[in-house]
Amino acid sequence: MVLIMRNSIKIFIAAGFLLLATDIYGQARLLRYGDKQYLLENYGRAAEAYREAYVRRAEYGTAVKAAESYDRLGMYSESYEWWGRAVGHEGSGKDDYASYLRAAVQSGRWGEIEVLLKSGGYTEYDFPGLDLSGMRRLLESPARVKLVPVSGANSGGSDIGAWPDGGGTLYFSSDRGSVGDVSRRAGIRLDAKNNIYSSERSSYNEREFYRIYRKDSSGAATVVVTDLAGALHVSDPSLMSDRGLVFYTAFVGRTRQKGTREITNHAGIYYGKIDRDGNITGSVSFPYNDHQSYGVMNPYVDTEANRIYFASDMPGGEGGFDLYYVEYDGEMNFSAPVNLGPEVNTSQNESHPSRSGGSFYFSSRGHGGLGGMDVFTADYNGGKIGNVRNMGVPYNSVRDDFAFVVAGDGKRYLTTDRDGGIGLDDIYTVEDLFRILQARVRDCEGNVVPDYSGELSRQGGGIIAAQLSREGILTAELDPDGDFVLRISRKGYFPVTDGSLGTKGLEADTLKRDYVLSPIPYRTPVYVDIVYYDLDRSEIRKDAEPALERIGDLMGRYGFMDLVVSSHTDSRASEEYNRALSERRANSVRDYLSKYGIDGGRVRLEWHGEQNLVNECGDGVSCPESDHQLNRRSELVLEAFSDSGRQYELPEGIEDPCELPAYLERIAEEAGLPTVYFDFDGTGIRPEHRRELERVGVMLGRKTDLRLYIEGHTDSRGSEAYNMGLSERRAQAVMAYLVKRGVASTRMEHRWFGESRPKVDCATGDCSEAQHQQNRRTELRVSNK
Repeated sequence: MVLIMRNSIKIFIAAGFLLLATDIYGQARLLRYGDKQYLLENYGRAAEAYREAYVRRAEYGTAVKAAESYDRLGMYSESYEWWGRAVGHEGSGKDDYASYLRAAVQSGRWGEIEVLLKSGGYTEYDFPGLDLSGMRRLLESPARVKLVPVSGANSGGSDIGAWPDGGGTLYFSSDRGSVGDVSRRAGIRLDAKNNIYSSERSSYNEREFYRIYRKDSSGAATVVVTDLAGALHVSDPSLMSDRGLVFYTAFVGRTRQKGTREITNHAGIYYGKIDRDGNITGSVSFPYNDHQSYGVMNPYVDTEANRIYFASDMPGGEGGFDLYYVEYDGEMNFSAPVNLGPEVNTSQNESHPSRSGGSFYFSSRGHGGLGGMDVFTADYNGGKIGNVRNMGVPYNSVRDDFAFVVAGDGKRYLTTDRDGGIGLDDIYTVEDLFRILQARVRDCEGNVVPDYSGELSRQGGGIIAAQLSREGILTAELDPDGDFVLRISRKGYFPVTDGSLGTKGLEADTLKRDYVLSPIPYRTPVYVDIVYYDLDRSEIRKDAEPALERIGDLMGRYGFMDLVVSSHTDSRASEEYNRALSERRANSVRDYLSKYGIDGGRVRLEWHGEQNLVNECGDGVSCPESDHQLNRRSELVLEAFSDSGRQYELPEGIEDPCELPAYLERIAEEAGLPTVYFDFDGTGIRPEHRRELERVGVMLGRKTDLRLYIEGHTDSRGSEAYNMGLSERRAQAVMAYLVKRGVASTRMEHRWFGESRPKVDCATGDCSEAQHQQNRRTELRVSNK
């Protein structure tokens, strides 16, 4: 019995070893087959072989190969599953975990990333190449657009690219049909290496070959037949409409044996005429095709710049497929290819170039994005391309997004294999949801203006909500193709109203505007004058009328100006009587201005009686009548924005509120300053000029930012040396008078020029006394510097 048992055990062990050997041999054969198919880029067949081999023996290397095959197919859920198996093996490392995380993102498991990092003992900073924080920023800042499937273009297969001809026909590529396993992701590969195709379907993903289709305005889609002999895959139509040509990508095979075909090693670009039936004839090979050495594909015709953009892995690039362009002439001669350089191209694959105006678009696996292929934009300026940016969500997803094109009518097309489509890859149009208004508000010094309010409305009516950040930035959502009005205001500042806001034709997602809020310069003196009265009278004299006419004119032209009337008397009569007299004088000014249509509410009256004498002619002091006259006066100060509780609008004609001070100065200059004339060889101030200097003194007292420049002159009689001294004394006399009126000497500067700057040239000696008088003068000018 024991012998029998031992023999049975030996037979059992031998059978086990036989089964194990058979299993190992079968697994090795599957791995060899999978490796061969992977090398030929038949990733669907490779994935099946690796799956079966892993079932027979669960090994780390087999799981990695299966995961990489599904990566290549764009089957990211399956890739995530197999990377999960791979990282569970003892031989896995950090790079495998990075691929696991990437597959999680691409399969729509972004919400699980934190858990996966924690369970693996990692943080996102352990994977700088994955740039999870960059992905998060893109996901959290979506563009205000939506994707809408193109009706009649999409099928249960893979439909890619879109090129409208401007006449209602849309060209695109598709592998639609029922051949093969429709669950496998499509997307024509960038390279083919001695792969064997059947005449019925692609060994890459067991689907039908790509064909170019044309969809007319009725929605019917028909195949575009090409005359290119041996063409298998045909895709990427790009029209040169002005010449009736179409450029396209093709894989061309040649007959091998027993009905099978062998594809020539790499893809190439061809172009031909579109005939009346919409088919391609007279196909010509692009001069830079080299089917045995490298691929050339994804043509884009830029008729504005006479360029053909394309993707190629020809030698000399940055790695993988790079983007190039050639220029062409009227005879369809092509320049040498120009690589777009390292700012655009990476060590991985770039594809599907296009351009619209100042923007260049392409897809890439090498620039930072959300996973798979993402669409990027760059600036196009004078033929140069740079400043690459990811277009963000929803242009991009965690899947493959490519073939972004802006048509001549502004319509935007995008191809993507994201979830929710009809088939494997689908063509969408991009439609605006809303734009973002971003308004920055500063003061004239460039500082942030806090706590302002912004009211945004549609041109036809309807308020739009807006938000104000701590940084003083106002943001709001704008409807596409709309016109809007924004009013920005803050108490004590001029409000700003912008009725030019519009989103029609706006390519950017954000409409940016910069505005300036300037404080209202309340009670700014603009113009000063004085009118005088007869003794014990309040009527307006004839000599006062020109000053009041000038003020009436200014107030009529500038509604933001009001008048302050400060009336006075000399010291004769009682204080009570003089106070009442000064009130009557103020009322006379107000009443006189009414004849110019000036509302009395714009005239603020003050009366002071004999309290503010301009000289020492007080009670009991003997003074000449000319000195008493200076006290019988009404000082007239025309103020801009005199009501400190009112919100004034920016005066018409001023676009920049920061220019308002200069604007007010120009108004003040209309009245000018007096010129003080002197008697022959004299330096005394004449009575009539004392009144003028009184006005200057009042002006400087009200406008404390002004500085006065006094310039003395003489006629040509007398020696040059004597006249130089005389002109100095005349300038000093004017300055001394104003100092006595309370103007600080530090605010004045006097200069003298003798006879060197005459108003009238009297060098010949034949001038009249009146002409000599014009040269005996002291001129005044002011500046706020």
